[in-house]
Amino acid sequence: MTANTSWKRLFVTLALTSCIVTGIAQAQNDPPADARADARVDATGWPLGLNPQIAPDTAALIVTEDHPMGSQIRLHEGNRQQMLFSAPAIAAATGSVAGMDVSGWQGNVNWSGAWGNGARFAYVKATESTNYTNPYFAQQYNGSYNVGMIRGAYHFAHPNVSSGATQANYFVNNGGGWSRDGKTLPGALDIEYNPNGSTCYGLSQSGMAAWIASFSNQYYARTGRWPVIYTSTSWWSQCVGTAGNFSNNSPLWVARYAGSAGTLPYAWGYYTIWQYSDTGTFPGDQNVFNGAYDRLQALSNG
Repeated sequence: MTANTSWKRLFVTLALTSCIVTGIAQAQNDPPADARADARVDATGWPLGLNPQIAPDTAALIVTEDHPMGSQIRLHEGNRQQMLFSAPAIAAATGSVAGMDVSGWQGNVNWSGAWGNGARFAYVKATESTNYTNPYFAQQYNGSYNVGMIRGAYHFAHPNVSSGATQANYFVNNGGGWSRDGKTLPGALDIEYNPNGSTCYGLSQSGMAAWIASFSNQYYARTGRWPVIYTSTSWWSQCVGTAGNFSNNSPLWVARYAGSAGTLPYAWGYYTIWQYSDTGTFPGDQNVFNGAYDRLQALSNG
């Protein structure tokens, strides 16, 4: 390794460490040690979980600005319970569909490999707040489509930064749209623990429900589809509670790293997607769609 590369890797590590330590300090409860895996680095100083092929300058941007889907749920709720079976095995046993979600952390994804291993749908991070776009979005979004997957985009919300409608517009303007082509899922709103402050972003339950409604209504106005809502039951119970019922319009994508999806957030009678692990057969997080492939196609077609 050259001296220049070593310095760049050190810069990436310092950026990552600052970001993770801040998040840990703001957690209400001390998370289990294995929930802090994102803070670890390999022998060369490169962050674990970050594609080593990513250029150091881009990597520094990703580790400081890109909070992957579920990253804050793992920090607060832990991920000690991991499934013993892969997404394809679960899908085969339950008649569901195996899938994945990725962000800038995965860099250029081997989509042919993921398809060969059984992934049939994917969600790709497009945006976060109103100031970050995934530098690998095109490769990931188009690559998943080109191998035959049904794919969609997601937005990591920061409700304390701007209105829901503003962030919905930013999302749609930067890859989060929808088209009735049978291969595009409605965009997903990733709403979870605040990586930079108080758990509920300083909002009351009614305030959070209003923010989510603002995002959802604007997304619908722009695309004709209601967004999928990604969250965990624990976060939703604390930050939204019974203040808002989104079950009539928005499919639920629930995160729980355990043997079942467990109790669901208020008003939803079933989940559409379950994110059950942050590691496994596919790059990124492991998911299953709650239904047969024709139901996944129906979701994409609206």
